Amino acid sequence: PVPTAKDFIDIVLSKTQRQTPTVIHRGYAITRIRQFYMRKVKYTQQSWHEKLSRILEDFPRVDDVHPFYSDLLNVLYDKDHYKLALGQLNTARNIIDKISKDYVKLLKYGDSLYRCKQLKRAAMGRMCTMMKKHAASLAYLEQVRQHMSRLPSIDPNTRTILVCGYPNVGKSSFMNKVTRADVEVQPYAFTTKSIYVGHTDYKYLRWQVLDTPGILDRPLDERNTIEMQSITALAHLRAVVLYVVDISEQCGFTIKQQSDLFHSIAPLFANKPLVVALNKTDVAKVEELKESDRELLEDMRKFVAGPSTLQLGEDDGEHQQLPTMSTLSEDGVADVKNLCCDRLLAMRVEQKLAGRRAGDILNRLHVAQPKARDSKSRPPSIPANLEEMKARKARGEKIITEKDLQEQNGGAGVYSADFNKHYLLANDEWKYDVVPEIYNGKNVADFIDPEIEAKLAELEREEEELEKQWEAEAHLREPKEAPLTEEEKQLLGEIKLRRKKLVAEHRRKKSVAGNSSKIPASKADPEGKRTTRNMKDSLESMGLDADKAVERARSQSRGRKRERSSSRFQEGGDGDVDEDMEGVEKKRTHSSRSRSKSVAKRVAQTPASGSGLKNAEANIKAQRLADLAQRKSSKKARSGEGDRVIVTKMPKHLFSGKRGNGKTDRR
Repeated sequence: PVPTAKDFIDIVLSKTQRQTPTVIHRGYAITRIRQFYMRKVKYTQQSWHEKLSRILEDFPRVDDVHPFYSDLLNVLYDKDHYKLALGQLNTARNIIDKISKDYVKLLKYGDSLYRCKQLKRAAMGRMCTMMKKHAASLAYLEQVRQHMSRLPSIDPNTRTILVCGYPNVGKSSFMNKVTRADVEVQPYAFTTKSIYVGHTDYKYLRWQVLDTPGILDRPLDERNTIEMQSITALAHLRAVVLYVVDISEQCGFTIKQQSDLFHSIAPLFANKPLVVALNKTDVAKVEELKESDRELLEDMRKFVAGPSTLQLGEDDGEHQQLPTMSTLSEDGVADVKNLCCDRLLAMRVEQKLAGRRAGDILNRLHVAQPKARDSKSRPPSIPANLEEMKARKARGEKIITEKDLQEQNGGAGVYSADFNKHYLLANDEWKYDVVPEIYNGKNVADFIDPEIEAKLAELEREEEELEKQWEAEAHLREPKEAPLTEEEKQLLGEIKLRRKKLVAEHRRKKSVAGNSSKIPASKADPEGKRTTRNMKDSLESMGLDADKAVERARSQSRGRKRERSSSRFQEGGDGDVDEDMEGVEKKRTHSSRSRSKSVAKRVAQTPASGSGLKNAEANIKAQRLADLAQRKSSKKARSGEGDRVIVTKMPKHLFSGKRGNGKTDRR
């Protein structure tokens, strides 16, 4: 879009403010200050130049477009005003470039920050003043752009049907019938105020149909903008002209007025195919018209049949009648469209043949004529079935086709065509034979046993008999075992019960996955049966030595001995404390003095197997080193080396908020 002068200035100046440096101090070197303001002036000039150049390039040049569009521009927008607006913008662009050049030259000799700043302000002020002077041109070009965007896309070189005539004679109705366009139709004149475009298909070609506004019979200089659009299209488009005549005179104009308009714009029909169509035949017939009106229509027919109009076929124009149609009942509408398309196609072919290009193509073509090699007669060979078909058709017999057979046998999707009946073989009985399957150059059918199915049935029968015999002898093959005694049965029952309990316990532990709480001994064995004595009796009844098991159970259940009491009963045996042990300090088992003895006891004195430590001293030393390494992490509140947590020092929700009025500008 083309912005207004005020918006244009805001756009350019805000872009300069955003894209160039904004901080300068009087303490900077004078060369840096000059460069700072020179950059702003140059950037502003470049922004004006780019935007104005884009506007000038995007608008079409009147001298470079098709004559139809050139005249349409003149009719709709006044060509002189259009050129003047673009010329003023071009002049403004050149003046802005000159202003920038002059002020950059002055800035090179600025001796202070204040003088450079004033020169920059003067340069930008003159540029903005220049654009304010052209506010009217920018507003006019924006209106032209908006109107151009609503214009239909008309191709002046494609196949086109141009519909013209008086207002309200049925031009828009004809276009709605033959194309997919939807033009407004109302019972008053000048419903169509501009050219409308529709598209239709004929002979696999795309055709352009133009609905032009109505034309009145008056001098050219008295016609308005709506009528001049139709005149422009008639003058410049290479199309077939369809002149619509309302013979019912419901449009408000007599046949004589329509005939006078036809002859007044006849010079615009030169070198174009012309078709005059009589519309609204559903209201009035041609035979019911007055004699004078029929004579006027005859004059129009003779003009159409003149030497300037291309004729179709072998009939001359004297025997051709004007086509009739009714856009209400759609009678004759398709015939009128086909007649227009045929005449335009014939004219285009004639023009191509008359040009030099057709002659060049014909010179490259060569039609070969075969020469007779002998005097022997070679009549055409016609198949016998074709001769028979011709004879049947001559007798009036109906020939049944594949489509007829399809309809008789269930229709499409059900009927399957029989292609075998058309095979040409020495014997017709071979048509439906199975095609042999060849493998490695040999026919598979030659290696097939014809009695293979009978043999397969015999084998299956023998297999069934053998299976029945095997099942009948199954009880003879089973091993005979001695029956269990009462003691064995009792022992087997105990084993099964024990196995059942083990399976249930395993399933219980598996379901809780080691998360079950420890059951106190008093609740796990409320009857008190789980004692070492009962365990010893049970194991001895099985014939096992239970001494070691009892000793192990008692050692695990016995509480930890106090170290103080152990020092009392030495080998001296009299209950006194050993004097040599009195002054010896016991070695600490943990590196920290502040640790309680209960925690220190948890550290194993002897190193665990596989730890790589020789003795208890090495174990304590390793523990001390680990504590020393942990001290650094503990000071930072880290749980260990793998703790990578970064604590937020300044949470955003506590240290940020909305800025007040006037605090947004940070330049």
